[in-house]
Amino acid sequence: MKAFVGLLCGILFGVGLAVSGMTDTAKVQGFLDLFGAWVPDLAFVMGGAVCVTLVAFRFVLKSKKPLLAPRFSLPTKTAIDGRLLSGAAIFGIGWGAYGYCPGPAISALGYLQTNTGIFVVAMLVGMALANRITRA
Repeated sequence: MKAFVGLLCGILFGVGLAVSGMTDTAKVQGFLDLFGAWVPDLAFVMGGAVCVTLVAFRFVLKSKKPLLAPRFSLPTKTAIDGRLLSGAAIFGIGWGAYGYCPGPAISALGYLQTNTGIFVVAMLVGMALANRITRA
């Protein structure tokens, strides 16, 4: 049941990313171009997501446990360190250079574009390297 609900949520998330324009690299790069031809559409997408999260988390966290897990898995680390900053910088560079972050990139694989496939492979290799470096 947990896997099925996860699949449905993933499909809904992917469709939402596509419908909102988050899988359109030109639109994302236009959103990031604050001093050029700025495209504000995605600010509304992100703002809507933040509003839903602010409201929903108040109700969710009042529960003793999630519906499909034995306990909540919330982050315990609160320090801003070099690892966090370097990861954020790498994420930002990738997002700005191509216009994808991980979720939209995976959703956009459905468009069967070679560039997106190359981006996702490079992203997965980068994630694997980061995990290997972290363990060392």
